[in-house]
Amino acid sequence: MAKKDIDIRFSKFGTISFTSTTKVNDFIDKLEAGKVSGTICKDCGAKYFPPRADCCKCFSSNMEWFDVSGKGKLLTYSKLEYAPIGFENDLPYCIAVVDFGEYKVFGRISGDIADSEITGGMELKAVVNKLPSGQINYVFEKA
Repeated sequence: MAKKDIDIRFSKFGTISFTSTTKVNDFIDKLEAGKVSGTICKDCGAKYFPPRADCCKCFSSNMEWFDVSGKGKLLTYSKLEYAPIGFENDLPYCIAVVDFGEYKVFGRISGDIADSEITGGMELKAVVNKLPSGQINYVFEKA
């Protein structure tokens, strides 16, 4: 019996990756192609971000990908002055929840946006971000 290859694509995600494999490792391929993507249930239409392999509404595994695109509105954010292990060198940074209508996305606000510019309701878009270490993630930029 041949040993099955281990899919470690998710180890490329984020500043520090604490997860090496998930059922949605294609998320990394999407990021590498320049797309921030979520999943949608083909049975009930529920949209998910972060992506899910299984629908928690109708319990289907009949999922497909969709691109997080267009403008979202900033619902809330927080400026972090203290960070979990592995993120200390990133401080300070802002995390946020952005409403895209049918789904919400949690992530970082780009360091290119000054704290004084951040206001509730401002329009943001999710974009792929390559880190100096070669890792990849996504951030929110002005729309």
